[in-house]
Amino acid sequence: MSFNMKHSVMLLLGLSLSSNALYSYGETSISLEQAVSLAQQNDPWLQGNRLQQQALENQSIASSTLADPQVSVGLMNLPVDTWDFEQEGMTQLKVGVSQMFPRGDSLQLKASQLQLQASQYPLLRENRKAQLRSNVSQLWLDVYLAQRTIALIESDRVLFEQIAEIAEASYASAVGKTRQQDVIRAQLEIVQLEDRLTVEKQKLETSLAQLNEWLHVYDQSQPELAFNYDHSNYINAVVNELPMLRLSNHELLSADTYSRNRLAQALAAHPALLAIDAKEQAFAKGIEIAEQSYKPQWGLNASYGYRDDMPSGDSRADFFSVGVTFDLPLFTEKRQDQQVAASVAQTEAVKTEKLLLTKQMVSAVEKELKQLTRLSQRKEIYTQKLIKQSHDQAQAALTAYTHDDGDFAEVVRARIAELNARIAALKIDVDVLKTVARINYFLSRFEHSDNSNQMSEREYHIGEQ
Repeated sequence: MSFNMKHSVMLLLGLSLSSNALYSYGETSISLEQAVSLAQQNDPWLQGNRLQQQALENQSIASSTLADPQVSVGLMNLPVDTWDFEQEGMTQLKVGVSQMFPRGDSLQLKASQLQLQASQYPLLRENRKAQLRSNVSQLWLDVYLAQRTIALIESDRVLFEQIAEIAEASYASAVGKTRQQDVIRAQLEIVQLEDRLTVEKQKLETSLAQLNEWLHVYDQSQPELAFNYDHSNYINAVVNELPMLRLSNHELLSADTYSRNRLAQALAAHPALLAIDAKEQAFAKGIEIAEQSYKPQWGLNASYGYRDDMPSGDSRADFFSVGVTFDLPLFTEKRQDQQVAASVAQTEAVKTEKLLLTKQMVSAVEKELKQLTRLSQRKEIYTQKLIKQSHDQAQAALTAYTHDDGDFAEVVRARIAELNARIAALKIDVDVLKTVARINYFLSRFEHSDNSNQMSEREYHIGEQ
C-alpha cells in the first residue's frame, strides 16, 4: 500500500476512534424531568380520580341525611249515594305525615364508610404519579438509547463509506495488498450498518410515539381541547445527556444491612398499599353497618282528620292520630347473619389482597436489585477493560495493516467490535437508570420524606464507577 493510501486510512480511522460527535437534534428535545412533569400535569386519569373522590364525598353527605318524610292526603268515608261531605259523621279529609328512621347508627356509619372509600383516591393519585414517573422514565431512556445508538452508527457508517472508497481506489490502482474481497467486505459492512441504522430508527420512532402519548396536552379548564390533537406539541428527540437518578433509601437496600422484613415494613408506606388499608377500613365499617340490621327500623306517623259540620249546623270534632311503626328482626339466620358473614369475608379478602401485593413488591425489588448489581459489575468491566481493549485492538489492527503486516478484514472486524462495545456500554448505562427508576417506584414514598432519607439516596449517572 502506498504511503498516501496508508495515511488516508489511518487518518480516517484515527479520527473516528476518538470521535464523540453526535447528531444535533431539534429544539423540540426534552429532558427527563420535563417529560415526567408534563406527563403528570396532563394526565386525565388524575382529574377523573379527583372527580370520583368528589362524587363519594357528596354521596357521604347525602347518605347521612334522613329519608324525606312522606305526606298523604285522603278523602275518607264519603257516602256514595249523595256524595255529600257533611252527610255522615265518619266522612273526613285526612292529611298525614310519616317519617322513617334508620336502623341504629346506620346513617352515620354509611357516611363514614363513604369517607373512608374517598380517602383511597388521593393515595391512588400518588401511586399513579409514581407509576407515571417510572413509565415515562423507561420510555425517555429508550428514546435516548436509540438516539445515541443512531449517532454512533452514523459516525461509523461515514467512516466505512470512506474506507470503501479508499479500498476501491487501492484495488483499482493495484498498489498494496488490497484485494477484491476487501472491497466487497467494506461494502458489506456498509449495508449491515445501514440495516442496524434502520432498526434503531424504528426503535426510536416507536419509543417516541409511546412517549408522546403521555405528553398530550390536557387542561381540565378547557376539556374541549383534549380531543384536539393538533393542539399538542409533540417532541421528536430527547436531550443528549443522561440524567442523574437517585436510588431512594440506599441504606435500606444495601446488601450489608438488607432485610426482607425491613423492606416489607418500608413498603407498607407505599401509596398503593396505603390505599388497600383504606379499602380494608371501609369494608370493616361495612361489618358495623351489617350489624345494624339486627336493630329494628322505626317510623313515626301523624295525621289530622277534618270533618264538616252536621246538616243541622252543629259542629263535629276533628281527629288527630299519631302512631309508631317498627319491624322485628326475629328471623336472622337467613338474612342478618349472612349479611354480617359476607361483610367479614370481604374484609378478610382485602387483607389477602394487601399480602399478595406486598409479596409481589418485595420480589420485584429483589429482582431489580440483583439486576442492578450485575449491571454495575458489567459497567465496571466495560469502563475499565472492554472499551479500552477494543480501542487498542482496533488501533493495533490499523497499525499492522498500514505497515503491510495485517489484514484488511481484521481492521474492519476490530472496528466493528469497538462499535459494538461502545453500544453495549451505552445500553448498560441506560439499563442501570431504568432499573433505578423501577426500584424508585416501589420506594416512591421515601422520595418525598425527610432529609434523613434523602441523605441515604445514591446517585446513578453515566460515568459512575
